[in-house]
Amino acid sequence: MNNDATQESRPVFPTLGDGPNSAPPPSRSADAAAPAIRPNNIYAPEKRRESLESRIPRGPVLCHTGKRTALSLENRCFSKRPISRPWPRHSADRRTIGCCAAWSRAYRCPGQRGQETRTGILLDTETTGLDHRKDEIIELGMVKFDYTAEGRIVGVRDTFAAFNEPSAPIPPEITAITGITDEMVAGQRIDDAAVSAFVDDAVITIAHNSGFDRKFAERYWPVFEQKAWGCSATEIDWHEHGFAGAQLGYLLNGTGFFHQAHRAVDDCHALLEVLDFVLPTTGAPALALLLKTARRPTLRVWAEQTAFELKDSLKRRGYRWNDGSDGRPKSWFIDVNESGLDDEIAFLRAEIYMREVEPSVQRLTTFTRFSRRA
Repeated sequence: MNNDATQESRPVFPTLGDGPNSAPPPSRSADAAAPAIRPNNIYAPEKRRESLESRIPRGPVLCHTGKRTALSLENRCFSKRPISRPWPRHSADRRTIGCCAAWSRAYRCPGQRGQETRTGILLDTETTGLDHRKDEIIELGMVKFDYTAEGRIVGVRDTFAAFNEPSAPIPPEITAITGITDEMVAGQRIDDAAVSAFVDDAVITIAHNSGFDRKFAERYWPVFEQKAWGCSATEIDWHEHGFAGAQLGYLLNGTGFFHQAHRAVDDCHALLEVLDFVLPTTGAPALALLLKTARRPTLRVWAEQTAFELKDSLKRRGYRWNDGSDGRPKSWFIDVNESGLDDEIAFLRAEIYMREVEPSVQRLTTFTRFSRRA
């Protein structure tokens, strides 16, 4: 929390609207041959229907060992049908997201030449438990992608997936959820320098539960403390846009995908498809709405020293409990937009304290929101 003043003085997303993070792709004559389909090449003709083998990236990818190596055809998974734009969005055209980091939209996303793009990171962790202070990361997955100022994803640059051996055996319940065993992580370590290099040019990191993933990521790699963060689970009201819920499985079902894995980098690829989905309610990709929400400051209102019997009223209002073990107040709290602050204070005065009070209010930006420092 001590860093709020420092962070608030800097512009939110300094490069999201001010300039590109990568040079525009080189121009190519109309009669030139289409380049080979590779992970770092985002050219893909609209009507192209290449065979499965022709869509396999020939270059190396960052695999689970943390070393760059080529993957064979047998180890790659793809969608059930050839991919071209536009895709039908009805139930008969469901597509399956495969269980390999090499499956990437990079070889099917046409971008407009000369268009300014920014770079983002999709991140997911698998851990030995829920406590970021004592539990450990056992897998890190990331997808680096380019997007336009309008929130349209134009390509994937690279993927990162690596295991980490924890200091104690993986709990059986974690293996049951993730499929990660002690044998899979034995002797594995995540290269800190490789992580820092991978995320260095990104202007935002997005996770589907940033309140969980950011705290773990910051503990292991301080580079994430300096990044803007967005949360695709909480910074889009998915119910408002016709989805059954905010869980990744619900979102994939609503966008026409099946998901067959619970592994870090596969969840990142799944999230990429969700954020690229054009919401019927807005006519824009979900990523555009997420970026718009993430840019806005929020205010955390602390309802301290409230009567125990009022806890149900606070919970119904959306307040969450903090037990004080992390150095923050032992208190109920809620995050609201700036426009909702007066209503929240009025609620506390009328329904909780029954008197005039000035509750503690903390301002959060995309640089501090979801952080263990907030």
